[in-house]
Amino acid sequence: MNPNVLQTPIDYLKGVGPNRADLLRGELGIHTYQDLINLFPNRYIDRTRYYKIRELQENSSEVQVIGKIVHLKTVEQKRGKRLVATFVDDTGEMELVWFRGQKWIRESIRINTPYVIFGRCNRIGHLFSMPHPEMELLTEHESSLRTAMQPVYPSTEKLANKGITNRVINKLMQQLFTETGGRFMETLSSSLLEELNLISKPAAMFNIHFPKNQELLAKAQYRLKFEELFYIQLQLLIKNLVRKQKIKGYVFDMVGDHFHDFYDKHLPFSLTGAQKRVIKEIRHDLGTGAQMNRLLQGDVGSGKTIVALMAMLLALDNGFQACIMAPTEILASQHFNGIQELVKPLGINIKLLTGSTKTSARTEIHEQLRSGELHILVGTHALLEDKVKFHNLGLAVIDEQHRFGVAQRAKLWHKNTIPPHILVMTATPIPRTLAMSLYGDLDISVIDELPPGRKPVKTVHRYDSNRLKVFRFLRDEIAKGRQVYVVYPLIQESEKMDYKDLMDGYASIEREFPKPGYQISIVHGQMKPADKDYEMDRFVRGETQIMVATTVIEVGVNVPNASVMIIESAERFGLSQLHQLRGRVGRGAEQSYCILMTGHKLSDDSKTRLETMTRTNDGFEIAEVDLKLRGPGDIMGTQQSGVLHLKIADIVKDNQILKAARYYAQQLLKQDPSLAAEEHKIIRYTYAQLSKHKNIWNYIS
Repeated sequence: MNPNVLQTPIDYLKGVGPNRADLLRGELGIHTYQDLINLFPNRYIDRTRYYKIRELQENSSEVQVIGKIVHLKTVEQKRGKRLVATFVDDTGEMELVWFRGQKWIRESIRINTPYVIFGRCNRIGHLFSMPHPEMELLTEHESSLRTAMQPVYPSTEKLANKGITNRVINKLMQQLFTETGGRFMETLSSSLLEELNLISKPAAMFNIHFPKNQELLAKAQYRLKFEELFYIQLQLLIKNLVRKQKIKGYVFDMVGDHFHDFYDKHLPFSLTGAQKRVIKEIRHDLGTGAQMNRLLQGDVGSGKTIVALMAMLLALDNGFQACIMAPTEILASQHFNGIQELVKPLGINIKLLTGSTKTSARTEIHEQLRSGELHILVGTHALLEDKVKFHNLGLAVIDEQHRFGVAQRAKLWHKNTIPPHILVMTATPIPRTLAMSLYGDLDISVIDELPPGRKPVKTVHRYDSNRLKVFRFLRDEIAKGRQVYVVYPLIQESEKMDYKDLMDGYASIEREFPKPGYQISIVHGQMKPADKDYEMDRFVRGETQIMVATTVIEVGVNVPNASVMIIESAERFGLSQLHQLRGRVGRGAEQSYCILMTGHKLSDDSKTRLETMTRTNDGFEIAEVDLKLRGPGDIMGTQQSGVLHLKIADIVKDNQILKAARYYAQQLLKQDPSLAAEEHKIIRYTYAQLSKHKNIWNYIS
């Protein structure tokens, strides 16, 4: 079939017309034949069975019955009227009822003619009644394309109110198959079809809309899901290949004194196997001559900073500068203090640049950067200012990248004629399935083991009624010289209520832990930054034993002596937030605890979240559960959810298909990176169409 036929505007399909066309465009985004054919059903009703009236049961399932209408009457009721038909077969009688559209129905119904009716039944007295049944003459029913597996298409209230029912969409779909002859161009190579035992494109399209049985439907769904995910993966992998070929990077071929000296003499602890593996991956990237673009994932406390530092030392050994950018001043200061301490014996010039850096210090930093005297610069968004000019920036490390936009990252690129190597770090575990689709064009490294001597945090769930026992436990921990966090939720919409909860909680903790025996810090969003820093600082120095806070402490506070994290109203937090908060404790050698406090009323999702937190400390497992509960769009935030406008595949449920799709896309590009081989002609053509239209389903038929 000529693919251009599918670009015909939907107005021209028999049965549509201008009014329906406007509705289909506005409500479902259907502009062309192509869009309609790619409107996939979201469920199916099994219509393999015909019931007799005497077999009807009171339940919520939909049934179909063959019979005749023998009588029609209008019945007055409190508001308006209803139309009632007596419907009979050879085993009994029932009623059909309409509350809307009665005039049209009365005119179109044929008395004493066999119909197939379909819908849900209610029992009223001794008779069954079916409101607003779907009806079709038996003769039409037998000759139509409609099958035993009845597709149910996505719809909206407006479409239903304007009479564009599921049945109408079904009819339009039949018309479309009639007009196009159901001939669709194949989009996958014959070797893929054979190896994966996939059905052809025309067979898949027919069986997704008109499946004869469950088995054919399953084959059609698998084929179309694989195809969608395969082309998304192909796109990401090609993007990665092209970037490596086009974007040259500095070659760091020296492993010199800085790296060796630090590794041999000044490393405060031995590296884990995972850290060594990741450093090896980074060293390989830095030697290829292509620009590195690597995402480093690792749970809180897994030792990402040491890995980043080793990469920066490689840059220094090769005569380049390095920088590390963090989303907040607190986090930037922590990176600065930690790294400065580690490299003190190496005579490296390292400086901190944030919004609060004094003008005189700022001027000195700018000068030393330009001359090349300054080796490592740590900072916040301040690094992106135009005044900040490097002598030769070789490596940029970005921490918690989801807090920086793409435009901000691009600014770092342009600090040099050749873009620096980029290492992106995140402590937010991104489920592997999602990482494959969102960051498929980045190379991904994972630190999946904790440093030796770290004990996993013990997590328990306690109800408000156990509060006194919890306070007793806190006293014991504080008596051992430990510190405690108590965190309250802060949700923008109800800030006043949350502030009151926080203050009430603070008051009750003051009563239980009175001065001078105990000192308490409090930190919340309505405080001035200077006051916040002062309170944080007191806690970090160990002057206060308890820190009462809203979630401002989620990222970046490092107090190894804090061993207990109490999360109030834990049911109001998302899983990733709970996991981040728990990561604030367990940073020292002592056993640490996370106590999730809730009321007794909990939704099913809340129960799942609490059960997951108490069961596992594995950030990736938690992220997978979070993905199942929230869906991909929510997890990545609005700015990135657009990547995943999938038509038929589901990134969570279909992750096995996703892995297969990625594997086959990788194999294909290994054999034939430019898709030049004759047997890949179809894939090359389909991919070219995809690149043109941006959206896979615009061309994929």
